[in-house]
Amino acid sequence: MDGEGRPRKPQITAQSIPRLPRHVKLRHDKTRDRWVILVPERVLLPDDTAVAVLQRVDGARRVCDIVDELAQLYLADAALILTDSIALLQDLADKAYLQTVTEPPYA
Repeated sequence: MDGEGRPRKPQITAQSIPRLPRHVKLRHDKTRDRWVILVPERVLLPDDTAVAVLQRVDGARRVCDIVDELAQLYLADAALILTDSIALLQDLADKAYLQTVTEPPYA
């Protein structure tokens, strides 16, 4: 908790092990024929890059492991993927749509 009683948001690094909290789901919407992130009272429409990262967020792999897998799969620069992945995951963590395995679940 921070000084005002709010849960601290995780600082995402290459060594973080991210996971989606119980109230956040990554699903393929057959009607829209696209991936969506379902959060309470909202539907987020991630781009293909975000989907590639989020499909690998399982609470077991570190960000650097996800990045290595994507770099090999897409034959892309791992440093660029790492920068983009951390920015994406940090944005979700700041909104309480992502947490790391070392922190308690959100209510």
